[in-house]
Formats: sequence, structure tokens, C-alpha cells
Amino acid sequence: MTGTRVLVLDDDEALGELLIEYLGGFGFNVRAVAHPEEGLRAIRSDPPDLVVLDLMLPGMDGLAVCRKIRETSRVPIVMLTARGGVMDRILGLELGADDYLPKPFEPRELVARIQAVLRRGTPPEAEESLRIGPLEINWAACSASLDGRPLALTTAEFTLLGLLARSRGRVLTRERILDETRGVDWEAYDRSVDILVSRLRQKLGDDARRPRYIRTVRGTGYRFIGGSGGDE
Repeated sequence: MTGTRVLVLDDDEALGELLIEYLGGFGFNVRAVAHPEEGLRAIRSDPPDLVVLDLMLPGMDGLAVCRKIRETSRVPIVMLTARGGVMDRILGLELGADDYLPKPFEPRELVARIQAVLRRGTPPEAEESLRIGPLEINWAACSASLDGRPLALTTAEFTLLGLLARSRGRVLTRERILDETRGVDWEAYDRSVDILVSRLRQKLGDDARRPRYIRTVRGTGYRFIGGSGGDE
């Protein structure tokens, strides 16, 4: 991951300087900005490989910034949540953040989360693409399409789709999905998996009550049924 470009958007300039130095020691090329508009301009003009986004920013909070980023980009986003409230984390995930980290945090944990998010976009060695009916997943290009129409998936959504598709017909527990898509332990009762599945279903045009692709297995997790229809 040497040379990976990371944009830190946080109005704590001292923290920005610390992360430039600390993440730089792991080979990351880090730029830190303090204002939302400056960060959005930087993403448009010189797209980074990953964004570290603070929730509490002057003029425009991190949730609004996340929403604006997702209008045009699928760049991975790790959100920093100083308030630490469950609803803040849920909203961030629903808006398209790939991971979150409560403040205060250990810089080494941020490195681990960045590495885990970036690994999700790495294609499996055994295959470059997979087609299931009208759905095509291309790991080499980190892209997916449905009926020939590109799907605007975030890194987390793309990783979840690939995990489910490769496990077609098998039930995946929420714990397994967390382990495979996050790379770090989350709270045992975190709703992140359900939120991520809901986001993916919406983009697939899937109905949870009569699913074509992702079926809920009550009390356990999810099963990919691959376009076979609601009742098998």
C-alpha cells in the first residue's frame, strides 16, 4: 500500500499534522485539510485512494460531506465520530461510509482500519469476474453491473456483493460477514451488516420480502439466491 493517497478532512489541524507524519511512516501519502469545501474540491481535482472524514466539521458536518462525496465518487471513507453515538454511526454507514472509528483513537488502529478497507477492493486471485444471470461482478475492475447497467457501489457494498455471490446458496452469519468485510472486530450488537445489506439491496432493486438476490435467514444472517426469485 506504499504510495496510497489518503485525504484527511478534519478541522483539528494538530491531528492532521500528526496523521501526516504517522501514516506517512506506513508508506501512505497523506494530505490534510480542515474545511469541508476545500476537502470536496481536493476530491474532485485530485481524487485520493481513501478519505478519513471527521463527523464534526465547521459549516458542513461530516454526514453532509459524506453524502456529497457519494453523489460522484465511490472512494472508500473511514469516518471519525467524536460524539460516538450509535445513530451517528448508523447514519454514516447508511450514507455510504465504509468504516468508522470513535475519537479518541489509537493511530495504529486507524492504520489497521485503513488497510482493511483497502484490502476489500483487492480482487481475489482465483478469478477476475463472475456472471450470475443479469448480474456481472468484475473483480479486476472492482465493478459490477446489472442488465448491462453499471452499479454505483461503495467499496464495502462491492465487497459484500462479492462475498455473497461466491458463497451462493450458503448461509453467511452476520459475524462471518463482519469478519470478511471489516477486518476488525465491531461491537457484537452493531447494525452495520444489516445497514450494508439494505444499501446493497436498494442498488440491486431487490425486495427483502420477495428477494431475487439476497434472502434474510431469520436470527442468523443472509443467503445469496442469485436471481432465482422469492420462493425457491
